[in-house]
Amino acid sequence: MADHPPAGTPNGTPNGCLAIIGGSGLYELPGLTDTAWVEVDTPWGAPSDAILTGTLATAAGPARLAFLPRHGRGHRLPPSELNYRANIAALKQLGATDVLSLSAVGGLRADLPPGTFVLVDQFIDRTFAREKSFFGTGLVAHVSMAQPVCHRLGDHLQAALDGLDIPHRRGGTYLAMEGPQFSTLAESRLYRSWNCDVVGMTNLPEAKLAREAELCYATVAMVTDFDCWHPAHEDVTVEAIVGVLMRNADAARTLVARGAASIAHDAAGPACACRRALDHAVITAPASRDPLMVRKLQGIAGRVL
Repeated sequence: MADHPPAGTPNGTPNGCLAIIGGSGLYELPGLTDTAWVEVDTPWGAPSDAILTGTLATAAGPARLAFLPRHGRGHRLPPSELNYRANIAALKQLGATDVLSLSAVGGLRADLPPGTFVLVDQFIDRTFAREKSFFGTGLVAHVSMAQPVCHRLGDHLQAALDGLDIPHRRGGTYLAMEGPQFSTLAESRLYRSWNCDVVGMTNLPEAKLAREAELCYATVAMVTDFDCWHPAHEDVTVEAIVGVLMRNADAARTLVARGAASIAHDAAGPACACRRALDHAVITAPASRDPLMVRKLQGIAGRVL
């Protein structure tokens, strides 16, 4: 099992490592050096795949990156069978401090056509078949999810997108559905009535677990289709989605490179409130805590345990 590295400023950067969770095209990043695929084991099992680590040279200095193929290389794993806890725990063990989630989504608004990037700032959780917390019987904690993404990371990503020829919008609500089937027409209309902006299958419980692990987390939702509500468009098909995904790949890689440069050298990173999310979250009295749970959670919550 990979050891959790000591606190510090690897490579002279204020932040330890920017982790990217997304599809296969993202780890083919030009300029990434010192690359290695690292196998990581966690108390919650293995993540979706080995994690690609490397260093990206930027004008501000080197940036450490870690890429996790969310569905495994070759897209082997469906949304409901992802080991979300292992994915986040593995990134934390490798020294990640910030997590950028790049996700394909369906658009629920006419002004968010395919090809649009949305910097999500809210979620609605409609999943029901997933483990959603590192904590449990013997060690209970409740983190705040009122503001579920890191505003500081959002600022960096918005600045990067503003300099690119990519249609984008800051702010939006992501409806997380269980899947793997796409929405029914009735569901799609329901989500629109709730003022949701995009619909996807993977960012929850991912965002919740990142908060429990005290990682800064942000989502860039890449719209691939209009779901099935739009009367002028055909029902969602995998072929159509893959076509848009391929067109978005270059833009996503450019965004990662630009975002990594500023995020890695953000002196405000260590003081971000996301990194102290557990300050008042653990409820179980010390004398009542299960020693096995305490040991299991050292890599996630050792700072407060």
